[in-house]
Amino acid sequence: MSASVHVERHGAVQVVTFDRPAVRNAFDRQLAEGVCAALDELERDDRLSVGILRGAGGNFSSGMDLRAFLRGELPEAGGHGLLGLVGRNRAKPLIAAVDGYALAAGFEVALACDLIVAAVDARFGLPEVTRSLVPAGGALLSLPRRVGLGVVYELALTGQPLDAARAFDLGLVSRLAPSGASLEPALELAGTIASNGPLAVEAIRAIIDRQRDWPREEFWQRQASLSDPVQGSADAAEGARAFTEHRSPVWRRA
Repeated sequence: MSASVHVERHGAVQVVTFDRPAVRNAFDRQLAEGVCAALDELERDDRLSVGILRGAGGNFSSGMDLRAFLRGELPEAGGHGLLGLVGRNRAKPLIAAVDGYALAAGFEVALACDLIVAAVDARFGLPEVTRSLVPAGGALLSLPRRVGLGVVYELALTGQPLDAARAFDLGLVSRLAPSGASLEPALELAGTIASNGPLAVEAIRAIIDRQRDWPREEFWQRQASLSDPVQGSADAAEGARAFTEHRSPVWRRA
């Protein structure tokens, strides 16, 4: 694992920390390779159900390391684009725990996650245009799917930041946390997700993620291709049995 990335396990939850606080966790290739390796592990290990991305030192990330950019270095890895994340086909949910700034590529990484938990004083933004750059790490794809186009145009064309309260009102942020304390509620949210049937979690996430591109008349058939195997699984039977027996279920991913 990269020296600029710290990885911990909290039960079935993997916490990946960007650890370059001196540069507000700006992304370089070494950090990207470390995050990519951690996400490979998350997808591969059946003991892990949910991932959290966060930054050390009070900020999520200020974006791409421009000094590395001037050396011709991009924060991409594994053939999956930015941080080995934004172009990845993944099964397990990811939560961004955002303290401080999530700017430029940092905001794009947060948007590539399924859920965002943010401190009340967090700030989000796409300032690339102010440096004659384009936010090409996925924001222009994911942001219009989450908020209205007026908001997208404002953020992308002005480069001005968005505060956490407005991001929450727009539905970009699912939970607000006290200043500097996004990790604890992110762990609570991740733990709740991880306690549920993993086959069902992955199928639900896949349906939500993919249905945007499904023709309406094909929705039920395509949903059934993902949901039917779960409904007929041993885990589904275990969930029903545990309910009737007033106990916690024991999931087997089968």
